[in-house]
Amino acid sequence: MLQTRNPQHLLAQSQIIHSTVAVESSITRLSQEISTVLAEACPVVICVMGGGIVFAGQLLTQLSFPLEIDYVHASRYANETSGSALVWKALPKSDLTGRTVLLVDDILDEGITLLEIQQKCLALGAKEVYCAVLVEKKLNKLKPIQAHFVGLEVPNAYVFGYGMDVYGWWRNLPAIYALQVSA
Repeated sequence: MLQTRNPQHLLAQSQIIHSTVAVESSITRLSQEISTVLAEACPVVICVMGGGIVFAGQLLTQLSFPLEIDYVHASRYANETSGSALVWKALPKSDLTGRTVLLVDDILDEGITLLEIQQKCLALGAKEVYCAVLVEKKLNKLKPIQAHFVGLEVPNAYVFGYGMDVYGWWRNLPAIYALQVSA
């Protein structure tokens, strides 16, 4: 049986999905794609906390054009493995009026949270909002939002590492793992 509250046991019972090399390579590719599209825009890059922080930190060092950095904190998971109602913890501090925004998040899962954050940025006056995600989960249903920039695909499983957590742990892993649930 899976011991859900033991971080070492969780990791031991999980499967690696993308290696550190694969993740780092995808971030380099994304930085090039983003630079091609946004280099002249002087965008506000908004990190979606807390999962987006590791990805944003690595991505930002590879963007060689002027930008501003901000963050937003909205969550549906609260250290659990299934989402509930969106809770806003912090809105962007920057004036987004007439600005190009790049949202940087860890995962595009069902798209509910990212869509609400995008809509909030537009309501705050952004002229356009792009989305960059480290991973997109393959689901058998349409999502209400599509990311403009996607690093890697992951299966329809609970994934963690490289900013994504499992029960609040393992955001610091340098690779991406899938939680293996056994009965």
